Order: sequence, then structure tokens, then C-alpha cells
Amino acid sequence: MNTIININLEQFVTEWLIKLGLGDNFVMPVRLIIISTIVILFAFISYIIAEKIIVAFIGKLVKKSKNKWDDILFEKKVFRRLAQIAPAFVIYYATVTFLFDYPTIVSVVKSIIYIYLIIMGLSIINVFLDTIYQIYISSTVAKNRPIKGLIQSIKIFIYFTAIILTFSILLGKSPQTLLTGLGALAAVLMLVFKDTILGFVSSIQLSANDMVKVGDWISMPSHHADGVVTEINLNTAKVQNWDKTISTIPTYALVTESFNNWKGMEQSGGRRIKRSINIDMKSIKFCTKDMLNKFSKIQLLTSYINKKQKELDEFNKKNNVDDSVLVNGRRLTNIGIFRKYVEEYLKQEPNIHNDMTFLVRQLQPTEKGIPIEIYVFSKSQEWAKYEAIQSDIFDHVLAIVPEFELNIFQNPTGSDFQKIIK
Repeated sequence: MNTIININLEQFVTEWLIKLGLGDNFVMPVRLIIISTIVILFAFISYIIAEKIIVAFIGKLVKKSKNKWDDILFEKKVFRRLAQIAPAFVIYYATVTFLFDYPTIVSVVKSIIYIYLIIMGLSIINVFLDTIYQIYISSTVAKNRPIKGLIQSIKIFIYFTAIILTFSILLGKSPQTLLTGLGALAAVLMLVFKDTILGFVSSIQLSANDMVKVGDWISMPSHHADGVVTEINLNTAKVQNWDKTISTIPTYALVTESFNNWKGMEQSGGRRIKRSINIDMKSIKFCTKDMLNKFSKIQLLTSYINKKQKELDEFNKKNNVDDSVLVNGRRLTNIGIFRKYVEEYLKQEPNIHNDMTFLVRQLQPTEKGIPIEIYVFSKSQEWAKYEAIQSDIFDHVLAIVPEFELNIFQNPTGSDFQKIIK
């Protein structure tokens, strides 16, 4: 059928040119120009139909549709790119049909159209993948399963395929032959794309094991990172530190190196307060009756002291303890009562979790005194509020220490030496 159309068109144009009195030497080139013009005209008409009519009609359907994906595809001009393929097909079939007698021209046009279709196809697939990613990140699943690295890996594979196909067309060789030749360059490619390959594998591991995602707070001292993950792609992960600087971490480093992910803390609903104060050991002593009378007036300790003192009196009486010597029997100490006070104080603190780990403990004595450590969890995780809660607690604790006839240990300063000299 194509041959018949070709013959009829060639005969018609040839006869028409001869009737115009054109010489035999000019008939063929002029016929080629006329047929080429007709082909280009058909291609232009097909583009007008595809662009102005079909795409416009699709645009109206998209506006009526409630789906989000088709709106994004239309905004990204995917349908317009598809319309630009129509002239290529028209030129291809028209060239094969009408320029059958010009094999060299047909071969060149075919190659150009093949390359054009590869470029347009690459552009469409690229936009389509971007659309998929844009739709995906708006879903709730995206927060736990980032796929940007996977999308980038697919793009690299597509680009590589397009390059191989383009060179196979230009060189007139099959893609298999080119790939076989690239085998010798495999070692070089592995070296050049080492980070990309490692990043691809790491992206899969990070996503599959839910190790880290965008929005997580991570700490990685080896890369000077302490902040929120803002982006994870094929090669790098970006962390906005609390001082507003940006740290860039290789994606594979998140798999091969250690880092802290504070996601567990955020999900638990509490944030740990772990801080201690050092008590001067020289200020620790047994409580006298006057001290107990004073401490029992503290509302948070009244019940405890009365109950504990009754228990100790019964024990000492049962064992005939000589009260004239303090070391005999069991007695309350000012540091023990102080610990109990801090514990009761924290229990009534509204910003502290009582159902999470809750400790007020004495640590190993050191040359700097006896550390009394507070190990609790605040209800607020926000940095500013967390620091305010922690500061309020220790403001009170430090101020209350002298009330228990205890001293805070600190290294002597210039003012201390001045007092000694005076």
C-alpha cells in the first residue's frame, strides 16, 4: 500500500513538473523538495491536532477529575510532550512512504527520529518519575519509607540505557555489542560510580530497616551533625544542625558508621533529664532531734520522717541500742532525707513523667564529692521547654541543699582564698 501511494505521488509530482517545462536534471531535486515540504506540512498538522485539540480536551477532563496524579502530570506538561511525539511518527512513516527512492535520506531521517524519540521518551519518563515521587511524599507512608534514592537509581539506569541506545544508533551497532565492549571498562566504572553504587545499596537498607527518615533528629559527631534530617538522596543526606548550619553526610555512612537517632525519644513522649550535683562529703552527718523536728515541718517530708523515725525507734528499742552514742543503731542522715525530698519534689512536678524511669540516686563518691543524680523524663520534648524544666528543677534543688545542712562541692576560687587570708 505504501509503495502504491509512493508511486502515485511521485508520478503525480513528476508529471506536474514536466508539464511546467522543468528539465530532467531538475525534476528529481525539485520533487524531493516538494515531497519533503508535504511531509513537513503533514507533521505540522498532526502537531496542531495533538497539541491544540487533543491536549486541550485532556486538560478539560483533568480539571473535572478529582484525582491528584493527573493534575500533576498535566502541570508537568507530560501530555504536551506526548503531543510532540506525533509529528515524529508522521515524519517517520511519510519519509518511508514518500521518499522510498532516497535510501540515504530515509536512513538519516530514521536515525534522527529514533534519537528524538529516545530523548522525548527519557523526558516523559523523568517527569513521570518526578510525579510519582511528588505524589508519594504527600502520603503518610513517605515519612517512614523515603524513596528518593530509589527514584534517582531508576533515573540513572534509564539515562544509561538511553545513552547506550543513542550510541548504538549513531554507530550502527547493536546495544549488545556496545555493552560487551563496556565490560572492559567495568572496573573503571565501578571506581567512578563507587559512591553512587554504595548510596544505592545504602538507600535500600535505610528504607527497608527504617533506620532514618526525613524529619528525624540524629546526632553523628564524626560528621559534625546534630539536628534534623532534611533530605536523603542517592549520594548524600542533609542535616540541618541546631545552629542552622547544614551538614552533608554520605548516604552509605549512615549504614557503615554509628549515629544516634532520637526518634525513639520523640515517640516515647518523654525526654530524659540526667544530671547530678556533687555534695561535699564533709557536710554529711546523722540527723539530730532538732534537725528532725525542722525537716518534719517540710510538707513533702512530714509523712516520710514520722513513718521512718517510728520504724527506726522500734528497731533500736528492740535491739537495746544505746542512744547516747550516735553510731549505735540505725539513724536518718541529712543526705538520705535530702534525696527523699528531691524524689517527692519531682513526683509532684507536673512536667515530669512518673510512669517512666524515675530515679534519684547516689553515685560512686569521687574526689569532687558524692554525686546525687536525677534521672527522670520530662513531658515536653521541645528543646526550649525541656531546658526550662530542667533549669527550674536544679534551681530549686541547688537552693534547697543548705536547708539540709549540706554543702555543694566546688573547687576553691579566688574569693575563697581571700577569705582565708582575711
